[in-house]
Amino acid sequence: MPRNENEFNASEALNYHSSGRPGKIEVISSKSCRTQHDLSLAYSPGVAQPCMEIFKNSDDSYKYTARGNLVAVISNGTAVLGLGNLGATASKPVMEGKGILFKTFADIDVFDIEVNTENPEEFVNCVKLLEPTFGGINLEDIKAPECFYIEQKLKETMKIPVFHDDQHGTAIISGAAFLNALELVGKKASQVKIVFSGAGASAISCARLYVSLGAKRENIILCDSQGVIFDGRKEGMNEYKREFASKTSARNLAEAMKGADVFVGLSAKGAVTPEMLKSMGPKPICFAMANPDPEIGYNEAKAARPDVIMATGRSDYPNQVNNVLGFPFIFRGALDVRATAINEEMKLAAVHALAKLTREPVPEKVFAAYGGTPFSFGPDYIIPKPFDSRVLLWVCPAVARAALETGVAREKINPDEYVATLEKRLGVRQSFVRSVKDKLEDAKAESPQDTSLRIVFPEGSNYRILKACDIIKREGMCEPILLGNSQRIKENIAKLGLTHLSAVEIITPSQASQRDAYSQEFWELRQRRGLTREQAFSLMKNENYFGSMMVRRNDADGLLSGVTQSYPDTIRPFLEVVGARKNMRIAGVYMMLFKDKIFFFADTTVNIEPTASDLADIAICAAEEAIFFDIEPKVAMLSFSNFGSNNHPLSLKVREAVRLVKLRRPDIAIDGEMQADTAVVPEVMEETFPFCDIKGGANVLVFPDLQSANICYKLMQRIGGAEAIGPILVGMNKPINVLQRSADVDEIVNMAMITVLEIKNAKKQS
Repeated sequence: MPRNENEFNASEALNYHSSGRPGKIEVISSKSCRTQHDLSLAYSPGVAQPCMEIFKNSDDSYKYTARGNLVAVISNGTAVLGLGNLGATASKPVMEGKGILFKTFADIDVFDIEVNTENPEEFVNCVKLLEPTFGGINLEDIKAPECFYIEQKLKETMKIPVFHDDQHGTAIISGAAFLNALELVGKKASQVKIVFSGAGASAISCARLYVSLGAKRENIILCDSQGVIFDGRKEGMNEYKREFASKTSARNLAEAMKGADVFVGLSAKGAVTPEMLKSMGPKPICFAMANPDPEIGYNEAKAARPDVIMATGRSDYPNQVNNVLGFPFIFRGALDVRATAINEEMKLAAVHALAKLTREPVPEKVFAAYGGTPFSFGPDYIIPKPFDSRVLLWVCPAVARAALETGVAREKINPDEYVATLEKRLGVRQSFVRSVKDKLEDAKAESPQDTSLRIVFPEGSNYRILKACDIIKREGMCEPILLGNSQRIKENIAKLGLTHLSAVEIITPSQASQRDAYSQEFWELRQRRGLTREQAFSLMKNENYFGSMMVRRNDADGLLSGVTQSYPDTIRPFLEVVGARKNMRIAGVYMMLFKDKIFFFADTTVNIEPTASDLADIAICAAEEAIFFDIEPKVAMLSFSNFGSNNHPLSLKVREAVRLVKLRRPDIAIDGEMQADTAVVPEVMEETFPFCDIKGGANVLVFPDLQSANICYKLMQRIGGAEAIGPILVGMNKPINVLQRSADVDEIVNMAMITVLEIKNAKKQS
């Protein structure tokens, strides 16, 4: 039986933390420090200048240091996970892990700090003295009730955000689940009876937040290890528990749960029995969040009450209440407006943002991260998944906006520009996709009447193509045309539940009325290339040939294909039917997206041994593609030679290509022949070859042959950390693009957007 991906043994966990460099984190430089000059800037004497500026204005610490993106994760180890008081040193692996989550999900840097004291006053004094170092403080794994006092004292004295995640993280995530679960069962927060198992930091914070969301304090019952916290109880009480002391005759959890609408568990495994769940009211909501084992198991709860809406802290069941949905994004929003605190309004903004996001259509990439099974708002999906990248784009702006509205923000932001900044943190691809979407919106605004663009998809029965076309149709990008067996396509649409494709145009080429006319024209086009009339008629049953003819005859505006066939088989019909623009060479361009830069690689897919004239055409087309995406092209013609250092015929060919481009397109910044490091390292270019016609490093790299280009782009993609978009066919007479066989639904949609833009651009120029 295959192992659950969440399972592991003790030795595997220990090896993970100890192998290689011990621990899980390291500090790296964000600036160059490779030369004596770099060193003089990084430290003495250059560091004196920012020191003096900060001395004159302490807020400049956010300008000249990493403070504005630096959070301290601080613990004394008195409540480590569910393990209890392990002490400060033993809490360090958890604090390092927390730092990884901050960085992974919100690009926030972290120093973890373990404070060796259980004295609240000592802890408070230690932390508040650290204020000049950090932009925010995340308190972690501190036992109740001391954690309430510590957080409150620090919030009173510090002018940066202080947030105890054990208190507020679970409250915020479960609060979003609470709102959505109530909507599904048709109940109001003000009317439901809520019972808590647990009365520690998380439980009390959850109860407080639920009250802020509309629950009535008198409808909430808290239970601890000694039973119900009732009005007048003396044993095991503190001021925080008294806040929720109930006027009730119930004295234990079983009695309290009778007729309850909502159960919230933050206690221990097995605290709830099936009988207790059965005693709850109709359509119960059960949040059993004890970790690693909930108060009642998911399957056990569903067997006892099939109508229950269930959430746990586990990732192997639906509705995981995971704090990682909260703290990284709350701090991101707070840091980006330089907030002085994280207040109640900011927490509520996060709750509502998470709740609203859950009701949005879920991207295919999120399905892929969770086994590929689709899900949507309902009993098994009441909060977003932790690996849904949209959380950053929803929660951070909501938190930042709340900070601005409540007066705790010291920096103003432009909402649209802020979202674009956040997308850059997700990676260059996300930022690039947004720029494409913006261009598409601008193009729609320029020609609102142009709403009937048609893109033909020859692989019409493929699941990924169908899912992508459903999104394309839903978002109004274009009208998809699906080619293939119409019966199979309709069955697959129904099987996938793709409602937006209910009236999509489907064509079976072998039965199409256009087949005779297409065959005749194709034969006339290729008869002097050895094609017979019978072969033309037979080939027109092939979806790629048929689709290419649709584009050639303007029965479709563009075409996308490639997820089910090899590249040569996919592209051959396009070359034979549609062909190249006049006096131009067709080539394949990949956009290679690195962390902070985009390169265009050409030709990666078509021309095996291009001539000098071919290379010139390829360079011009690749430069035009960069311009198409609003990037000023700086073209480097690559070779093993630098500007005549080797007069081999291969380098002379590249040199001749540069001369031809300068003759044909003097407006394009281009130079060569040059080696790859010369092209991409500005220091090499400026110091060794100051005469070079491109400055600051190239962004369009034209390779001398297909072999080198193909090898390079795949190496950059697989071990260089680059994301590849393409291949984009340049030089084609019509907008046609090839999909990678591994392309997922989102990548297909992105290539469709690019193709739509190409269609609009072609119409604009005609």
